[in-house]
Amino acid sequence: MSKITRAFQPNRVIDSGTTGLIVVFWAGTALLLWSLSPWKTLPTPREIWHAVGFLWWERGMGPEMFTTLKLIGEAVALTTVISLALSYATVIPFFRPVVAMTSKLRFLGLTGLVFPFTLMTGGGYTLKVALLTFGMTTFFVTSMAQVVIEIPRAEFDHMRVLGSSELRIFWEVVVRGTLDKALDVLRQNLAMGWAMITMVEGISRAEGGVGAMILDQNKHFNLAEVYAILLVILVLGLLMDYAMGALTNILCPHAAMGRVQR
Repeated sequence: MSKITRAFQPNRVIDSGTTGLIVVFWAGTALLLWSLSPWKTLPTPREIWHAVGFLWWERGMGPEMFTTLKLIGEAVALTTVISLALSYATVIPFFRPVVAMTSKLRFLGLTGLVFPFTLMTGGGYTLKVALLTFGMTTFFVTSMAQVVIEIPRAEFDHMRVLGSSELRIFWEVVVRGTLDKALDVLRQNLAMGWAMITMVEGISRAEGGVGAMILDQNKHFNLAEVYAILLVILVLGLLMDYAMGALTNILCPHAAMGRVQR
């Protein structure tokens, strides 16, 4: 059975070389369809590529990108600490209502929360960090708390039979035992936070960022520049997602051992 034939059969695992060829094929097809698009108002790939160079060398995209990465990095760090603390607290019945309430707050939109958060933070960069942290935390807690709840009771009982203390059980079963899932939840929420970056940076544009830049270009209907910034955001998001996947494989190599090759 050839490698190409396996690519068209369901439930098959293919090698990295074949995967690369498939990716190149679909990427080339997408670019071809884009170039032949009947909507002439949309910028072409060539125009977008030129806009990237213009924004980078003439409009300071590099410093703006650094500002955005700093914002998402700080928000992710705060989100991870707060969310893991709340999620792990579900093992204690006293804290479960707080965790459940935090999870339900994910239905709130960030727009209506700008005023109270401004009063608490004073606005500016701190406001953006707070809004982004809040948005990611509610979803992180929702996913991670469920992971903790679904830990089999047998794992706790097994540690107790071995004579472990409750603190040791918490560390081995709840913290270390769910590390791979925690990293996977973090990876998902990093993508969500990155998707919200434009809206958050648009609330307070004083410090700049690629989110504020894209809103300014969109205001003047500079479509090539808008799509150029979107391209940069997409590439950075893919790089961060790949880095999180690599980190998970390094810290939790056992997570990949269960994959069955067929």
